[in-house]
Amino acid sequence: MTFLELNNLSQDQLKEELQKCCGSSTWINNMTKLHPFTSEDQLFNMAERLWHECNEEDWKEAFEHHPKLGDLESLKAKYANTKDWANDEQAAAKESSPEVLEELANANKIYEERFGFIYILFATGKTAKVILSILRIRLNNDLATELIMSMVEQNKITKLRLEKLLS
Repeated sequence: MTFLELNNLSQDQLKEELQKCCGSSTWINNMTKLHPFTSEDQLFNMAERLWHECNEEDWKEAFEHHPKLGDLESLKAKYANTKDWANDEQAAAKESSPEVLEELANANKIYEERFGFIYILFATGKTAKVILSILRIRLNNDLATELIMSMVEQNKITKLRLEKLLS
């Protein structure tokens, strides 16, 4: 869709489109209050600023709207409205061996048990081996550090998805 088409959406339509970019209802509602946007720059700048103004619960809500990295069944079943975008974002991971994907699934489980939310990573262009390697390193983080790292990764994902929305 074009920027003009985005600006012409109803509030409900805009919320639906923004949810594809970021699953935080606080972020979506705050972005909707700015509608119509004055420029694409304002859209991207405010998207980032409002994301950083969100709190831990808002971030975790957004994380819940992602399939687990490497979990292709989760991607197909639960995330149909963003599956094409998420599929593209995880494309390199899909090319991996079943063994690596199994290791990734196991590491995802350990991560989620340790931190209480799924592993979030801007995965575009990364193979499953790279995703797994980064996950293993991040398992050494404390909760506060990992939450901030995940928030930063979500921001990258949101920016990419806003770009895709406007393409």
